[in-house]
Amino acid sequence: MNPNSNHQEAIEKVRELIKDIKIAMLTTVSEEGLVSRPMKTQDVEFDGSLWFLTKKDTDKFHELFRNKQVNVAYAGKAFVSIRGEAELVESAEKVKEFWNKAYEEILETTYDDPNLVLIKVNADAAEYWDAGNMFKMAKFLFNRLMGKNTEGTELNQTVELN
Repeated sequence: MNPNSNHQEAIEKVRELIKDIKIAMLTTVSEEGLVSRPMKTQDVEFDGSLWFLTKKDTDKFHELFRNKQVNVAYAGKAFVSIRGEAELVESAEKVKEFWNKAYEEILETTYDDPNLVLIKVNADAAEYWDAGNMFKMAKFLFNRLMGKNTEGTELNQTVELN
């Protein structure tokens, strides 16, 4: 199998695992250490990048300005941890594209606020635990308990995305 198809398969697997999970925990690096915050993932198909919306007058904006290394964690039918580098994107057009009326309440602003900024996370790698396949999980646990080979039933995998 060529590296390009492996790369595309990895992206498709992560896309499938996170597609129905709307809220992620975005971890940034502050002066005191790591900080995680719930963030709504923008409704675009995962292609190796994730998008979030925030304001420039937030701690996370200033943390990302100093250190672009982030982790994004999802929990739902699967558990997915995505490591990458954040990019602060100032684009009124993109903000308008992603805008949802709920943001007016949550962020207490409108889509044309110049204080809004997008966070684009360019994923380097993802580690996931596929808890959604109950048969595979039961088989894995049974084989482990019986001391049998668990090869081919791994629930946990790390994939390179860049």
